[in-house]
Amino acid sequence: MVPVFKTLTYKGMVVFEKLSMPYFDRIPKMYQKDEACFMFVQKGEFSVRTPTEYISFRPGNAVLAKCFDYFFETSNQQQNSSDYMEVLGVMLYPSLVEELFQFELSTSNHSTDFNVKKIEVDALLENFRHSIDILIENPEIADEAIIRTKLKEFILLLSKTVQAPSELDFLAGMFKINRDSFKSIIQQNMFSNLSLQEFATLCNMSLSSFKRKFNEVYNESPKKFISLQKMKKAEQLLTDPKNRISDIAFDCGYDSVSSFNRNFKSLFGESPSQFRLNQNDQQLS
Repeated sequence: MVPVFKTLTYKGMVVFEKLSMPYFDRIPKMYQKDEACFMFVQKGEFSVRTPTEYISFRPGNAVLAKCFDYFFETSNQQQNSSDYMEVLGVMLYPSLVEELFQFELSTSNHSTDFNVKKIEVDALLENFRHSIDILIENPEIADEAIIRTKLKEFILLLSKTVQAPSELDFLAGMFKINRDSFKSIIQQNMFSNLSLQEFATLCNMSLSSFKRKFNEVYNESPKKFISLQKMKKAEQLLTDPKNRISDIAFDCGYDSVSSFNRNFKSLFGESPSQFRLNQNDQQLS
């Protein structure tokens, strides 16, 4: 299918959007700086990879996310759950919410312990979702007064949902990013199939800065170090005959068994299947 993107704007900014699109493997978040978002999952399943988390979502869930670098991903199982994906989003901007509520976000010291949070959609949020869906499909009735009212309603609802002390504190917390340590990001994503550029994105760095930082921390190039860690894990998993080689390849972050076999043989001098046979022979002798 061709992606379908519908929006409603307020003061020249997109505040409500509906996106229907075919499945994908991995894409970066498609938002601008100084923008937090809330996405109702209307159809399909996907996951969000943050620097240190991997969270799965399905209809009945919603994504509450600050503005930072992360990826949307889908597995084969998720792609088989439906024909396409659809989300309905609410965008929040500091300047806009300050105007709506006559707040100064800088007056609140409130912070949160998350950058992305899974929200279970209750009856109140479901009613709100349905009302926004109607407005997006009928933009001629969505004048500025209605959109302003719906934005304020959303903020009031969500601040109660996440149990923030106040609407001001909820909004202030949504624009404060929690930065993870470089090592924690690497360790959390070590056995993914991320490219070095994607690792750099999660670390909020350029590729050259990421490589330089990696060498400083690990005293090794990222490509060589990560590949070696994957091979060490594969070596351990191969000792258990119950682990299929195709599953091991996936668990170690390889896109295909052929690339896994090629990398394994270049390091150990034999294929994973040969390695397993030799290990079994040694145990029997």
